[in-house]
Amino acid sequence: MSEENWRQLRDRRMAEPGAAEAYEAARLAYELGRSVRVMREERGWTQNDLAREAGMTQSAVARFEAGGTIPTLPVLERLAHALDADVEVRLTPRAPAA
Repeated sequence: MSEENWRQLRDRRMAEPGAAEAYEAARLAYELGRSVRVMREERGWTQNDLAREAGMTQSAVARFEAGGTIPTLPVLERLAHALDADVEVRLTPRAPAA
């Protein structure tokens, strides 16, 4: 598939109802997973180490770190506790339209 065909397909898919929201959820899941992986690696821990500390399985940690799951708040709390970190969730108003 050429790059132009790929772009056209992507644009059509992103125009479908709910696509932008799903993309944003996946992006956030990936970023959270990346943050957890970085914190785990800074401690010198394996995925098994983090799973044991968080009361999870290694495969659940791997899926989370890969952004393969949309995490629940309880899962985020368990991971944060294991990593001696805080979870911060906030809503920030957008700038009003001009």
